[in-house]
Parts: sequence; structure tokens; C-alpha cells
Amino acid sequence: MDIDLGGRTALVTGSTQGIGLAIAIELARAGASVVVNGRTAARVDHAVELVRAEIPDADVGGIAADVSDEAGAARLLDELPQVDILTNNLGIFGARPALEIDDAQWRRFFEVNVLSGVRLTRVYLPGMIARGWGRVQFIGSDSAVVIPVEMIHYGVTKTALLAVARGFAKVAAGTGVTVNTVLAGPTHTEGAEEFVNELLGDEVPWDEAQRRFMAEHRPQSLLGRLIEPREVGNMVAYLSSELASATTGGALRAEGGYIDAILP
Repeated sequence: MDIDLGGRTALVTGSTQGIGLAIAIELARAGASVVVNGRTAARVDHAVELVRAEIPDADVGGIAADVSDEAGAARLLDELPQVDILTNNLGIFGARPALEIDDAQWRRFFEVNVLSGVRLTRVYLPGMIARGWGRVQFIGSDSAVVIPVEMIHYGVTKTALLAVARGFAKVAAGTGVTVNTVLAGPTHTEGAEEFVNELLGDEVPWDEAQRRFMAEHRPQSLLGRLIEPREVGNMVAYLSSELASATTGGALRAEGGYIDAILP
């Protein structure tokens, strides 16, 4: 398939590492003008260098802004008033016993994982609708459907994204703008390595730790391995293209068959 995003401007939030960085690379590979986003200028600059190292002729820039709060989102909007492709990737996760998750932690997870994408979609979607074309994706998780007992606050925020994306898709109905959620599965990122080490201990060699994590904590996976970030990036690149013009309001899976259900 020929995925051509030439002439499109794409913003990927939380894209200085992991899945977000992989998405930025794949969108750049498809020809989009990509804007990398993170909290600090140093991390953003480094991510831009990584994209260019992978795609030497990439049209890529960066904006340092913490979009988990209104002030940071406003700074980003001042520099980037409109986009054609918005990928709401910013998110945090971490293990915590359910009965020990206090109100402050619940609020923090909702601010970062849910409201960051809501506020950016709210401001960018009208322009997409007016222009008659646009793509919005929320990066969800298998945890939206299979709530992990070790981090239910994370799972609940990802469940919320399914409703948020479906609702915004209805707002954009019939306009040429699509809105979808991508359900990513257990993915090989720096954060995932830290999470696995928290569960199993730093002394376990990584290859063994990954095998044990999948066998003991994610046995439903049909892949039997962690997903590579680029595999999620490929799904986002497709959804960002003309080829996915009939796909909206959906929850698209890139989770390795972890969700043991026919529908999410």
C-alpha cells in the first residue's frame, strides 16, 4: 500500500521516546511534516535528531510543552495553531495496589492520560472540520479492556479514551475527519522495561525478564512477546492516510491478540 502523507502536518504528543517517537518516525517516513512534543527542550531536540537519523530527509520539528495542563497546551497552540493529523499519545503508567491509589494519583492519571487529548482535540478538531479533512488518534491500550489489577487507575483512563474517541468521531460525522483509538498491547519501550523490572527485580536479565513477564503477567498474548513500537507506528500511519477514510469511531488493535474477545 502506498501511504502518502505529503502536505500534511502531524503532531504527536509525548513523542520523545517509546511509542510516540516510533509514531513520529513512521509519519515522517510517509512524508508528513511532523512535530515532536515533550516536556523539555533537550528531550525534544534529541527526539528530532533521532527522527532525522532514521529519515534523513524528514520534515520534522519540535515543541517543548507539557500538554497535561492548560498552560502547556496553550503554549503549544501558540506555536502550532493548526494540524491535519493529531496523535494523542501522551500517557503515564505505573504499578500501584488498588487500595493505595489516592485521589491525587487518580487526578494525575486523568489529567495526563485523558484530559491532555481532550483539550487538544477540542481546539484542533474545528479547523479540521472546516477544511474537510483531518485525522485524530488516541493511543489506547489493551488495559482499556483487560483492566490490570496492578494498575487499575491506568486501565480506567484508557477505557475512558474509547468513549472520548467515539464521541468526538460523532462530532466529526460526515466531515471528512476521522477519529479513532489505537489499542496498543504490551510494547517494548523504556517505560515497559522499568515496569517489568519493578515487578520482577533488576537482577533478572532482560531476555529472561521479558519471557517471564509475558508468561506470568500477560499470558493471553497470542504473539508471546512484547510488541515493537514501530508496529504501533505502522497502524497510526495507516489510519492517518487516505486509505483509512472509511474507518472512524473505531478501536483498532495493535496489541498482539492480547484482548481475548471478538470485539473490544
